[in-house]
Amino acid sequence: MISLSYYIACAVVLYIIGLYCLASKRNMIKLVMGLEILVNAAHVSFIAFSAYVSPGYVDPLGHSVVIMSIGFAGCVTALALVIVTYAYKHYKTLDVWKLRRLRR
Repeated sequence: MISLSYYIACAVVLYIIGLYCLASKRNMIKLVMGLEILVNAAHVSFIAFSAYVSPGYVDPLGHSVVIMSIGFAGCVTALALVIVTYAYKHYKTLDVWKLRRLRR
């Protein structure tokens, strides 16, 4: 069985990648992808901690919570992509700095 530290290292790497995408990218689609990577990092850590609570026992509550979270994250991502699509159709750009400038 793989130790908990490998799963936590994977979650930390995903979290850092997601934060990098949110902090440095200007494209709205890349921002949505960064947000999804952050959610997946939380899923990996939640499943890892639920599997290692007690030796030889996997808590099914962790899996069910993550499955519900995956469903909600899918809905949020679909809504975000609809907003991105409408923003592109209306403003002809996906650059968040240009869209922010249009607000003034």
